Amino acid sequence: MTDKNTPVVAFIGLGSMGLGMAKNLLKHGHKVIGVDPSAAARDAFTAAGGSTAGSCAEAAAKADVVAVAVVNAQQVDMVLYGDKGAVSTLRKGGLVMQCATVPPAFAKSLGERLATSGHELLDAPMSGGRARAESGELTFMSSGSAPAYAAAESILAATSAKVFRLGDAPGIGSLVKTVNQLLAGVHIATAAEAMALAAKAGADTRAVFEVISASAGNSWMFGNRVPHMLDDDFSPLSAVEIFVKDLGLVLNTGHEHRLPLPMAAAAHQLFLAAAGAGWGKLDDAAVVKVYEAAGDFKVSSPKK
Repeated sequence: MTDKNTPVVAFIGLGSMGLGMAKNLLKHGHKVIGVDPSAAARDAFTAAGGSTAGSCAEAAAKADVVAVAVVNAQQVDMVLYGDKGAVSTLRKGGLVMQCATVPPAFAKSLGERLATSGHELLDAPMSGGRARAESGELTFMSSGSAPAYAAAESILAATSAKVFRLGDAPGIGSLVKTVNQLLAGVHIATAAEAMALAAKAGADTRAVFEVISASAGNSWMFGNRVPHMLDDDFSPLSAVEIFVKDLGLVLNTGHEHRLPLPMAAAAHQLFLAAAGAGWGKLDDAAVVKVYEAAGDFKVSSPKK
């Protein structure tokens, strides 16, 4: 193994958050081999000083840690166990640091599967979006063994502002991330609904935003997403389709435990409506367009 303080990292997924994470690893002295199907993403990473590989297996063969920042459980399975998957070449004792939002049961079974091949798993879903990925200030909701944390220590230090160590078994981190996504999705949906009501009833939406930001109705998502609505700028930072997926995962987890989740279900329907209208690749704040289309008005307002 290379120096434990700067393990070689195969970074799979140079997307909205992965690219920022991988760049921060470079800044902190890690050798990072990026893998992504997008040529533009690969070019952006090489321009920052990283290297790339043509397959997950090629990258993992040269690495101590495989970091996975893809969209869902299906993609995680594909990059680890599919054709030219990373596990086939990752050295014995090597770590998989799984950062995607996946079902808790999937993370648990992945840990068991990796253990049979002599590999460690750190279940480490993240929160913070592109901006915090770029600044190295992500929050990780993590769980795993002591060796897994030891192997990931320098990676977490380079990419996070806060690491929650929630247990010694994979699956716990993903369960807590599922709870977070329930709240995040519902908060975006209710922020859109509140601003839609303000606009339709004739209020100055920028004034409403200022008032709510200083009042009990505020939330982190309200403060972060409503400015996108006010500016009518839905350049994707986190897309509508992400919450179609994540709230679906939330509801499936509720089904497993026979727990009704009506607020999450209502928010999921709003994101589905936005995606069905063709706005799935826009920023998730574009759920407000569902209300705007239904009522023939705009939440956006000129800056004063």
